[in-house]
Amino acid sequence: MTVSPSSEDMTKDLQNADEAAALQGQNCSAHINAAVRLLHAGQLVSFPTETVYGLGGDAGNPAAIQRIFQLKGRPVNHPLIVHLADAGHLNEWAREIPPVAWKLAERFWPGPLTLILKKAAGVVPLVTGGQDTIGLRVPAHPLALKLLRAFGGGLAAPSANRFGCVSPTRAEHVRAEFADHLALVLDGGCCRVGVESTILSLVTEAPVILRPGGISASQLAEVLGCRPRSQDNPSSDIRVPGLLTSHYATLTPLEVVNRERLWLRAKQLRAQGLRMAFMTLENPPLERYQAQRNHIIEMPNEPQAYARALYHTMRSLDRGGYDLLLVEAPPQTEAWSAVNNRLLRAAATGTVTGDIANDREHL
Repeated sequence: MTVSPSSEDMTKDLQNADEAAALQGQNCSAHINAAVRLLHAGQLVSFPTETVYGLGGDAGNPAAIQRIFQLKGRPVNHPLIVHLADAGHLNEWAREIPPVAWKLAERFWPGPLTLILKKAAGVVPLVTGGQDTIGLRVPAHPLALKLLRAFGGGLAAPSANRFGCVSPTRAEHVRAEFADHLALVLDGGCCRVGVESTILSLVTEAPVILRPGGISASQLAEVLGCRPRSQDNPSSDIRVPGLLTSHYATLTPLEVVNRERLWLRAKQLRAQGLRMAFMTLENPPLERYQAQRNHIIEMPNEPQAYARALYHTMRSLDRGGYDLLLVEAPPQTEAWSAVNNRLLRAAATGTVTGDIANDREHL
C-alpha cells in the first residue's frame, strides 16, 4: 500500500465528487422514479446523504422497516432516524415541538443535525425502537432531497452497512456490503461530511448532544443560547443510533495511539510478527516514517477533511490483509469530537491509548 495523496489532491477529488453528485442529483429522474416505485412497494433503496449512504425504507410501512432491521442485522430496539424533505413535515412525525426546534431547523436544515423529539401518534413503533421519542432530520444532499420530495413521505434510513460495521460514504461501499440484496443504489458520489449527523435531544429539560457529528456544540449554542450538554454513552436514557460501545468497526483490530507512543507501539507489535498499517496525521516523523512507508496512510490535519476520508480509508485498509490497524490519535478538541468518537468506538474491542484520560469512560 502506498502513501495517500496529499490533502490538496484529496480536497480536489472531493470537490469534483461534490460537483458530480450535484449533477447526478439534477439529471436522474428515471432513477428517482424507479426508487419511488420500489419504496411505495415496500422495498429498500440506498441513497446518499451528506453524511453517509442510507438504507432507506418507507417509515410508515412496518414491513419495510422490518426489512431494514433484517438486512442490517440490527437489533429491533435500536431506533431509526426518519429523513424528511423539509421542516414543514415535522408535525406529521413529532408532537409538543418546542420553539427552539423550529429555530434549529431554520438554521441547520438541510444539514447533518438530527433532532430527538416526542413522537407523534401513529408513528410505527419499530421506527422508534418502542420509545416515545423519534429522531428526525432533513439531509443536505441534492439526490436525497429530490428522492424525498418525489416520495412524499418520511424515509427511515440508517447507514447502509451491516450493523456495527464501518459506514458507507460511496455507492461502491453499499454495493460491496449488500451485493444482490438491494434492488437499487442511487449513486451521488462521495459524501461531503463523511460521518453521521449530530444527534441533539430536545425532550429533556436542557438540550443534550447524544452523538457528536457534523454540527458542533458551539454552533448549536449560537441558536440554543446555552451550550448543550454532551452524553455520548450507552447509559443514556434515550436510545439513539451509534451509542453502543463497539461501533463503526473494521474487521481488522484497530488501536488508537498518541503520536509519542505510536512508533514504540509499532516496534513492540512488529517484534511479535504482526503486519500493521498506519493512519497518521500528515507529516509523521521522517526517521520513523521511512521504515513503514508502504503501509502508511497520511490523513488530513483538518478535521472536516479527515472526517470525509475516514470511513473510506478504514474500509480500504480493512482489505489489506493486516493483523492490526494503528491510528494516530487526533487532537482532543471540539472540532475533532465526531472523529474521535468514531475512532474510539471502532477501537472498543482493541486498545485505546490516546490523549484522553480514562478514555474507556468516553466510549
